[in-house]
Amino acid sequence: MRNPQLNITAAILLLALAPAGGAAEKQDFSPRPEEEQLPRAMHSRMKTGPAISVGVREGDIVGSDNRALQAAVDYVAGLGGGVVEIGAGEFIMRDSLHLRSFVTVRGTPGKTILRKAKATVSPLALDGDYGEEQITVVNPDGFRAGYGVAVWDSQSGGFHTTVARITGQNGNTFSIDKPLNDDCTLAHKAQAATVFPVVSGYDLEGARVENLIVDGNKEENVALNGCRGGGIFLYRGFGAVITNCIERNFHGDGISFQQSNDVLVQGCVSEDNAGLGIHPGSGSQRPVVRECVARRNGEDGLFLCWRVRHGLFENNILENNGRFGISIGHKDSDNLLENNQVRSNRQDGIYFRNETEGMAGHRNRLENNVIENNGLKAEAAGIRIRGETKNLIFRNNIIRDTRAPEARQQSIGIRIEESAGEVILEGNEIEAKTKLEDRRQGPQSQTGLLPLDEKKVIEIARATLSTNAGFRRDGVSYQVSQQSSNWLVTVWGEPKTPGGFCTLEITYDGKVKSIRPGR
Repeated sequence: MRNPQLNITAAILLLALAPAGGAAEKQDFSPRPEEEQLPRAMHSRMKTGPAISVGVREGDIVGSDNRALQAAVDYVAGLGGGVVEIGAGEFIMRDSLHLRSFVTVRGTPGKTILRKAKATVSPLALDGDYGEEQITVVNPDGFRAGYGVAVWDSQSGGFHTTVARITGQNGNTFSIDKPLNDDCTLAHKAQAATVFPVVSGYDLEGARVENLIVDGNKEENVALNGCRGGGIFLYRGFGAVITNCIERNFHGDGISFQQSNDVLVQGCVSEDNAGLGIHPGSGSQRPVVRECVARRNGEDGLFLCWRVRHGLFENNILENNGRFGISIGHKDSDNLLENNQVRSNRQDGIYFRNETEGMAGHRNRLENNVIENNGLKAEAAGIRIRGETKNLIFRNNIIRDTRAPEARQQSIGIRIEESAGEVILEGNEIEAKTKLEDRRQGPQSQTGLLPLDEKKVIEIARATLSTNAGFRRDGVSYQVSQQSSNWLVTVWGEPKTPGGFCTLEITYDGKVKSIRPGR
């Protein structure tokens, strides 16, 4: 018999000695021409990065509260960034989900719910001093290490409120991970509460939040102001992206981002919050808010806070909010608001706040918006301009009230108050009891107000006189001047007589107010 082992050995030798022509080509691992290192790393861009999953019952990390979510985010952040996938279910939040740079937090659309836990509130037992990193409360029940906490008094609202995490306990005294932003004194009713943003990001870049339902549990929480909180909150969160999220029922603002440039909020819903719907502010420049809905919020749907500039706000719906649909004010200039629907808000549709010239919201453009049915309890304007605001352009907007006549409260299309500067109106369709209410004084302030120029005013005068037998006359000339709220057209016959043979008053929206015989 032949030896099988010898046969196998012979076959291996034959293969080794065979010509190389039949072997696979040598693989070229040299860098491709398009490959280059990242700006801040000594390696090129990878096709895939770190990813981890979190679930209530299954996933790489299993848990049902903020700790499981935070563990996943911090793990991925430690590897330089990546994706955290969160499965369906409800996660109870006893502290914020703290975002990290270059980490994407992605929920399961319509199924991932982050719900704020019930808050505990207590007065302080001792003054909290500026810079101190501990607080002492009257009642420590419900405060624990790891929980989020806010500290404030009646004099320390806005950015002076402190939002931190509890890091330890000694009886009624708790250490916190941030110094107090202000003195919080017993004389001013200082208090602490386990309130915080449900999702927050501080001092980061490139973070993303996708497909989350954020529930602020308003009924079981006290208010947290929008400078330091919101359902989703950013502070110096540069280049952050928030997409396809539903944020609801927070005892404060819905989506708030402060001192955060180049933020994109797209496809989100902010609803039923106690404060503002969407709140870019404090120098957040070049924001883009697109295809979002802000509805049934206690205050404004969209609130441009301080120094919001060069922003784009398009294709949004701002409806049924407790104050204005859109509010624009302190140094909020050079923004474009287009193709939005601003409807059924309690007061004015779009409101320019009362600011002096140096601080007013200049050079904003409103184009192709529908502004309708605003004013739920009292008379309102579609657009109201206060302060020394100037160089506004309103183009091709529809301003109307489509409710039954007895229910119409948006009775003024555009209201321009006394101190406002130039406003350009082009191609707007206005249906209102008063299309334009202009309270400014002096002809200079009317420059560019409406697409009515002297030529069009003369055409209106000529058409009016041609249908009025008492003033019909051939061979006439016209002299046009401006008053505080009307065009004044003096009609001269030949030969000219002092004062003309008649004078017409024509409003800035083209209505003939009166015809008076000359002297």
